[in-house]
Amino acid sequence: MGAGGAGRTICQVFQEHGQTIYEVVGFIDDDPEKFGKLVTFNHQGRGELQDQKASFPVLGSSSQLLEIVAARGVTMIVLSITHDISGELYQVLTDCLQQEVEVVPMPLLHEQLTGKVPVEHIGNHWSVAMPLEQPGTQLIWHAGKRIFDIILSSLGLLLLGLLFPFITLAIRLDSAGPILYTQKRMGRHGKQIRVFKFRSMVEDAEKDRAVWAKVNDSRVTRVGRVLRRTHVDEFPQFWNIFKGEMSVVGPRPERPEFVNELAEEIPFYRVRLAVKPGMAGWALIHQGYGASKDDSLIKLQYDLYYIKHQSFWLDFYILWRTVIDAVTLRGR
Repeated sequence: MGAGGAGRTICQVFQEHGQTIYEVVGFIDDDPEKFGKLVTFNHQGRGELQDQKASFPVLGSSSQLLEIVAARGVTMIVLSITHDISGELYQVLTDCLQQEVEVVPMPLLHEQLTGKVPVEHIGNHWSVAMPLEQPGTQLIWHAGKRIFDIILSSLGLLLLGLLFPFITLAIRLDSAGPILYTQKRMGRHGKQIRVFKFRSMVEDAEKDRAVWAKVNDSRVTRVGRVLRRTHVDEFPQFWNIFKGEMSVVGPRPERPEFVNELAEEIPFYRVRLAVKPGMAGWALIHQGYGASKDDSLIKLQYDLYYIKHQSFWLDFYILWRTVIDAVTLRGR
């Protein structure tokens, strides 16, 4: 329902993530100029390197919805409209429900299939991105997570103590500059914190202003490349976790310069500041480290999913995936 951007996006998600579950029949749209036309877009074919063209017809308007549902054996309507629906459309959808046809909001289905919250297609439905009730609002969750953080960060600091002499020697032999460095990052509720990292770039990699790190960044040293791929460059942040500034799992802490810029351009960006930043995260295991504003939008979609679905089981899964990525050198 809706052949605009949200409708095309969920249709593309069906092609990439739900082909074995869903079969798209077509679009319903009240714009007369779209009637009978094909909605065409690119999608990545499974196992293929090149994008393929996919297209589906606009079958009619909402006033014809009941007929189309009956004629084509439709079992689900995906509501891909970002504005408030009219009373007439609400009645038609109610009639469809009475015919045992499921009506699902596009953002929720997108979230289920991809593990991301499509913030750019939420429209007036702000509660999808910023739920009033989620695990992070419960005191028992905060207490349990803090105990979890203290235990893991203590073990992490012991491991860091064992590795520190060897990492120090490797960094010193590879390039000039300090072993450790600190950066200002944005913590929970927008409070600025100073995070610690092993230096993985050449000295003075940023002289005048904050710069996005790039894929195959020429500023990264030989030892730094290994540290990044194994996530060992982040190990000093166990101290930030032990102090309570960060968590083992959560959205990656972003630099204040980037947060202020991104918050102006990406809706709901500051919602990610509702929880403590983490060393490992749902966005990190799916998207990796961001290198642009477009990457930041995708990361935010994953971060919002994590905030909505926080649980110890999800944290354990994220940690397991992070360890696998580190052992197989699939980090940055």
